[in-house]
Amino acid sequence: MLRGRVINIQKYSIHDGPGIRTTVFFKGCPLNCWWCHNPESQNFKKELLYWDDKCSLCGACVKKCPEGAIEIKEGKLINDRDKCTGCGKCIDFCVKNAREIAGKEYSVSEIMKEIEKDIIFYDESKGGVTFSGGEPSSQYEFLLSLIENCRSKGIHTAIDTTGYVKKDKLEKLANKADLFLYDLKFMDSEKHKKYTGVSNEVILQNLKLLSSMNKNVFVRIPIIPGINDDDWNLKHSAEFLSKLNVSKVNLLPYHKYGRDKYKRAGLLYKICDIKEPSEEKMKEILELFLEYGLNCKIGG
Repeated sequence: MLRGRVINIQKYSIHDGPGIRTTVFFKGCPLNCWWCHNPESQNFKKELLYWDDKCSLCGACVKKCPEGAIEIKEGKLINDRDKCTGCGKCIDFCVKNAREIAGKEYSVSEIMKEIEKDIIFYDESKGGVTFSGGEPSSQYEFLLSLIENCRSKGIHTAIDTTGYVKKDKLEKLANKADLFLYDLKFMDSEKHKKYTGVSNEVILQNLKLLSSMNKNVFVRIPIIPGINDDDWNLKHSAEFLSKLNVSKVNLLPYHKYGRDKYKRAGLLYKICDIKEPSEEKMKEILELFLEYGLNCKIGG
């Protein structure tokens, strides 16, 4: 039976495509963006999330961990994430709900059962389902099967993607999905590699491919102060997009909402000193993209 790994199924989403949507967050991503607001989605394996402010240091998890990955030392609970296998046995005995495993296995039918519960909302709002992550195409067979099942039931589908996908897989997905929410971060390949871990050649070529296929594409550009909001990057991004067939451009101002997740996952947040862009800066960027004749707005 085909199964996939998911971190969350979020109901009543209004920012992941048109109408009211169910967003399915896949686990695993080939990119490692410094500002990612879902860092628990990057690793393909199950992983522990831990809230130290909830923990009472009762020691129940220490006793129940079969790998010996937990200990209390000098008044602090230590999680050895290299030893942790994500079995989840510690969670069953955590009375304070201070522990959670990110990543759960689902069959296609189990996901569809959750999706179909909200068909009435999709119909009334012209909404549907968005497959996000992580990078959903990294679990290609699982994603394709879900899209085909949704299509058979008349449910609108969107893929929220980094664009870092093999061309043949993207073409097959494009022939099934209704909408792509496509991330564009840098025009310079070296900067892209520095801040995401991969170069951008495949991403730019794939966006051209979707354009040539006349697919419905909403391009999403995160605006990260001091990282990708320089004039050169913004101007070349607007110029590049103006030559393509894209339906909409959404400028997404950087926010710190996902910052605490890094601590829970035992990860380093590399851009703690960066502030959110001002309204004035966002309006300036918007004007630039509008000057290139693009259908552009802040947020989305």
